[in-house]
Amino acid sequence: MPELPEVETTRRGIEPHVAGVKIKELIVRRRDLRQPVSRDIMKLVGCCILGVSRRSKYLLLSIDDGSTLLIHLGMSGSLRVSDPAEEWKKHDHVGITLASGKQLRFHDPRRFGLVLRLKGDPMEHPLLKNLGPEPLERGFTVGHLETVCAGRASAIKVVIMDAKQVVGVGNIYASEALFHAGILPQTPAAQVSKSQVGKLFASIRKVLAASIKEGGTTLRDFLNSDGQPGYFKQRLFVYGRKGEPCRKCGTSICHEVLGQRATYWCPKCQKS
Repeated sequence: MPELPEVETTRRGIEPHVAGVKIKELIVRRRDLRQPVSRDIMKLVGCCILGVSRRSKYLLLSIDDGSTLLIHLGMSGSLRVSDPAEEWKKHDHVGITLASGKQLRFHDPRRFGLVLRLKGDPMEHPLLKNLGPEPLERGFTVGHLETVCAGRASAIKVVIMDAKQVVGVGNIYASEALFHAGILPQTPAAQVSKSQVGKLFASIRKVLAASIKEGGTTLRDFLNSDGQPGYFKQRLFVYGRKGEPCRKCGTSICHEVLGQRATYWCPKCQKS
């Protein structure tokens, strides 16, 4: 699933091509996504896209009519800039043709994504209003993380992946942040010490910032000549490395399913 770094990379990739550009045409080839593509989306034809922002894993295209186009990439989706003459791929469901001569295409094989036109303040929409702070912004602090952990019996990995507490710490990044902080993912959140919370806070920010800089773990280049998203595999320390030697100490990486998600850790580097 595209996580926060991948979505932020998408935002940065498409914004220069769409900001300040009018929508010439909207093409909906398939409407039955996780929620049906908004029926009134055609009202955006002739409107101008003012800019592209991100909230958690949601892309928000601000429109000059006061509405917002909310896009979620779902489990396996992508958003790419292409030539309108390019042949449509099987799972290209929505196309936004721009006055510049380019086209923004939404691709979603599993159809778990979203393309919704929102009216009013998008932050008051049910999908966004109860989300926690952004991990790379001022609202996310050590104090906030301490409060989140206090009294929680759930495993620390499960807690930091809860979007109501902090957004964007997906499965890959939770495993990596806990490794760098030296914390076992199974540790009850309430048992994480104050000093460990400080280390975890710093690790979350560092891992996410590094991933964004490198273009994400799964999706990097949204403007390849063949129109396909590029792929980039980071130098991950634990995630996906079951049985392989730890890059720091050489101990075999452990694996189990925790909170219905694959979880990886080093039993020597992560002791509590």
